Amino acid sequence: MSEAGVGEVKASEIGELANRFLQACLKREILAATAESCTGGLIIAAMTDIPGSSSMVDRGFVTYSNDAKMEMLGVSPVTLDAHGAVSAETAREMAAGALAGSHAGIALAVTGIAGPDGGSAEKPVGLVWFGLALAGKPAVAEKQIFENRGRDHIRRQTVLHALEMGLKALES
Repeated sequence: MSEAGVGEVKASEIGELANRFLQACLKREILAATAESCTGGLIIAAMTDIPGSSSMVDRGFVTYSNDAKMEMLGVSPVTLDAHGAVSAETAREMAAGALAGSHAGIALAVTGIAGPDGGSAEKPVGLVWFGLALAGKPAVAEKQIFENRGRDHIRRQTVLHALEMGLKALES
């Protein structure tokens, strides 16, 4: 049982941000795609919860395993061996792969450790790498370490941050 508190992400907050992101896509006349690992499809679900989203969303790739990242997104096995699934390099390759494998003009990618286990000293529970690919520009990555307040909290914070990152890229 969890209590809502400071920093708790509400579904309505995610929905509002997803709507703003999709409106920005509509304004730029581009489609969106996602490549998701630790969120398991929550970002694309937030987008497709919005009526009319089919005119702004192309597809979502849920690539939970390394094999899926390689097969569906073209993430290099060399990247995975050298840096791991939870890394800037993998996030960038995931975003670039989602963009290349879709009709989208923007792709959001996430790979992280939502817990409750799987963390280490170098890569703690709550670490998430975000990738963003915008047509005509090199893919970028950024890191967040969310407070370990449970798997659901980390995943919701990840969805929110990915949408914020996308919105910021579209508005700049």
